[in-house]
Amino acid sequence: MAGLPPRKRIEDVELMRALAHPLRSALVDHLMAVGPRTASECAAAVGSTASNCSWHLRQLAQHGLVERVEGEDARERPWRACQVGIEFGDDPELHGAQLAVVGTTLAREKKLTERYLDAADRLDKEWRDASGINNYSLRVTAAELEELVREIDALVRPYVGAIREDAPAGAWPVHLGLRAFLRIDAEGKPSR
Repeated sequence: MAGLPPRKRIEDVELMRALAHPLRSALVDHLMAVGPRTASECAAAVGSTASNCSWHLRQLAQHGLVERVEGEDARERPWRACQVGIEFGDDPELHGAQLAVVGTTLAREKKLTERYLDAADRLDKEWRDASGINNYSLRVTAAELEELVREIDALVRPYVGAIREDAPAGAWPVHLGLRAFLRIDAEGKPSR
């Protein structure tokens, strides 16, 4: 992963609160996925008004999550995400704020998945065939899981839209979510 920009590490409760807001989370997610957009373009994508998005984008800018960029003309005022991903620190004091951000993220993923499923029959067969919603039940050690997540990240990061410079014609923003965690509902003992 040499040469790829790092994720923004968040260890500030105020910044986490900003990201726990559903509209702000959706705005950052949208800008990371599609690149610079105006408040009006963001509003159409996230289901809000241009003035509301503009206000929230200014709030996100105060936290260093988005910034203004040059538009094609003087009337256009696009915004772009300042990072290519987000990760949390390991401060137990921030656990509640982290849970709020994760909850907002999971709700956004659910909404994106539902929108895809609602529209899937109208998509080109090529995109329907390429898409996948898979679940796996693994049996691994904590060290193996950490390694697996790191290897998947190394495989995926070069394709992150905000940093990919070699995207071929026909490339579109795609959502890929990964959750890897110990199953709390699993009965029995670990393998020996």
